[in-house]
Amino acid sequence: QVQLVESGGGLVQPGGSLRLSCAVSGRTLSRYPWAWFRQAPGKEREFVADIRYRGFTAYVDYADSVKGRFTISRDNAKNTVYLQMNSLKSEDTAVYYCAGDVHGSGGSSSSEYDYWGQGTQVTVSS
Repeated sequence: QVQLVESGGGLVQPGGSLRLSCAVSGRTLSRYPWAWFRQAPGKEREFVADIRYRGFTAYVDYADSVKGRFTISRDNAKNTVYLQMNSLKSEDTAVYYCAGDVHGSGGSSSSEYDYWGQGTQVTVSS
């Protein structure tokens, strides 16, 4: 069965950096879209970033709130998706989830995604 396991979360001070990893087992990443979402206390789950293909070229999209600070990437050989987070702010505090869309739509709507990890906690605080 397909399993997604996030790691790399933790406590970091404002302005610091973390790299999240999403290890996928049970199937290859293929060229389907993969994404990161997050959910903060008292808020709805929100889109962070996704990576998808047009032909053999990968493209990325980001939420406005993280543009210039976060970078999504993937390593097909390791079957892993990454989220590099720099210049972290307190409002980035959330549980971060990795997601995959086997139907190929991708995008910012969580309803499009079929596979979800259990999440990893990121806390940004001084």
